[in-house]
Amino acid sequence: MEIEKSHFFNLSHYEYGEAYFGSHKGMRFRLARDPLEHVKFVPVDKRNPATLMATVWPEPYSYAVTDKELMTSEHFEVSEEGFDAAVVWINQQYLDRKDEWNKKS
Repeated sequence: MEIEKSHFFNLSHYEYGEAYFGSHKGMRFRLARDPLEHVKFVPVDKRNPATLMATVWPEPYSYAVTDKELMTSEHFEVSEEGFDAAVVWINQQYLDRKDEWNKKS
């Protein structure tokens, strides 16, 4: 079973400076705007450049307390295409590193 895009918040949610956290069979993940700041009411031409950053790491700990060296991140364009690519990347990280995730669970 793969992580479906519908499990995430919609793209506009990330403009509120909120991250999405989840886990899947031993792998934790996060998707957030980078830099993480509230920009919903800032005109597009006044916003600082940003990306969607997807991050994965092994369970059991949360993003806040996990050693950053255990995390792998990738940046994507802030668009529906970038959002799609981030979800694909998270799923691919799970598949490519399945043994690592299964060890931790």
